[in-house]
Amino acid sequence: MKNPQIITLFSGGLDSLLTAKLLERQGLTVRCLHFTAPFFGSAASVPHWRQEYGLDIAVQDVSEAFAALLRAWPAHGFGKVLNPCVDCKILLLREARKYMEAVGAQGLATGEVLGQRPMSQRRDTLNVILRDAAVRDVLLRPLSALHLPPTPLEESGLVDRDRLLGIWGRGRQDQLALAREMGIREVPTPGGGCRLTERENARRYWQVLTLTDAPTGADFALANLGRQFWHRTAEAAYWLCVGRNSADNEKLAAAARPGDLLLRLRDLPGPLALARKGAIWPLPVLESAAAHAASYAPKAMALGGAVAVRLVPDGVRGDLQITPARQEDAWGEPAWETVKAAVKAAARARTACAD
Repeated sequence: MKNPQIITLFSGGLDSLLTAKLLERQGLTVRCLHFTAPFFGSAASVPHWRQEYGLDIAVQDVSEAFAALLRAWPAHGFGKVLNPCVDCKILLLREARKYMEAVGAQGLATGEVLGQRPMSQRRDTLNVILRDAAVRDVLLRPLSALHLPPTPLEESGLVDRDRLLGIWGRGRQDQLALAREMGIREVPTPGGGCRLTERENARRYWQVLTLTDAPTGADFALANLGRQFWHRTAEAAYWLCVGRNSADNEKLAAAARPGDLLLRLRDLPGPLALARKGAIWPLPVLESAAAHAASYAPKAMALGGAVAVRLVPDGVRGDLQITPARQEDAWGEPAWETVKAAVKAAARARTACAD
């Protein structure tokens, strides 16, 4: 494999695919860089993409850097849901530049299209991203290049500007036509997908962001698993995750950290539950959590009486004897509208402090 000349940010969506292929048409050696985090990316898809599209694709996990971005509050704010699109692009381009320099490449390229996204792909925002990511000297946006000033990559002769495109706006017909012309058989969705733009996921992440101390990438990844419940008191917030199926159960078991407790019915089939930092939960809270988790086991509910719940790892508390019952007054998850109001209130408070 030749050393790459251009590193292309590759989400797995159509625009990033076309960008890589467009540059390869010029005879350039392109390496795609696919970023992953709990909110986006799919390392498992990379082998298929390599085979289907014939691309050189590297994978980089940015979970911890993205968690730090959220903890610090995005400088450019959130979009309609919990998506920090501008800050996300800045972060990914900074990381991509580090990778570019490490492998000796000469430039970066993205599939951004002028006017396609209202938050992150306006002309003024594209310039902000160039500035704040410190990539003005190395970044190319091939799909909209003819609507943008020439870049150093074009001026140096590395990239032929006359063979770049002038796509603009939110329509996708130009991209689909180009995909057909390139003979792309498997046309991916327009974008790579981000869970932070989805209300159901965003309300989970907001709880993690605001109710845990210094949440990590692993914390946000846990929020993607199973059923999510929180119990709040004046002193603390307690986080309970309950598996929906055997695949969830396996993932929850793998996600357990020191100090967590796994709750499992001792004598009956049913969901596995993870109590984050459960080793220090008060016994009444732990019993309530066990009863709530057991209520999702049909056979435990059918007994109509007490069942045993085993705590893993085993500790001095031993098994819990509880009666399965849905504890909806104690364990719940806020509606999106509640979270949306909280996000807006936090943004107003930060703006007031800045002023």
